[in-house]
Amino acid sequence: DLPLLVRNPHAVRPWQHVLEPLAGYLMLAERLQRNDCAEAWNFGPGDTSTVTVAELLDKMSGLWSHDAKWSADAASHQHEAGQLKLDSSKARLQLGWKPRHDIDSALGLTVSWHKAWVRGEDMRQVSLGQIRDYMN
Repeated sequence: DLPLLVRNPHAVRPWQHVLEPLAGYLMLAERLQRNDCAEAWNFGPGDTSTVTVAELLDKMSGLWSHDAKWSADAASHQHEAGQLKLDSSKARLQLGWKPRHDIDSALGLTVSWHKAWVRGEDMRQVSLGQIRDYMN
């Protein structure tokens, strides 16, 4: 199998599971019904989930299978920011929102979901199960 080619393995990105910002948006929607807080909001991961692309891929390949491989794409010369980060302090302070998953649990959920899809499981049920677990 060919390795996954990665443009910039040293780039630092804020990684999170999709349910994290969705929960924040739902909290914000509830709040918007009660008062005026129609402004910009960030719902990002905690600092420990801001890691390099290489760190993320190493963690994910360990969860997926130990033969999953990736490699830096030497042919890629696309310019991109070396570090991206979100400041979610406003959401934490004003809405009481905070991420529930660290990078490891978020990746565990993601890999679990994808493996279920590969096995041909009912993805509606898998997704609803993950949502129920997240809400509890």
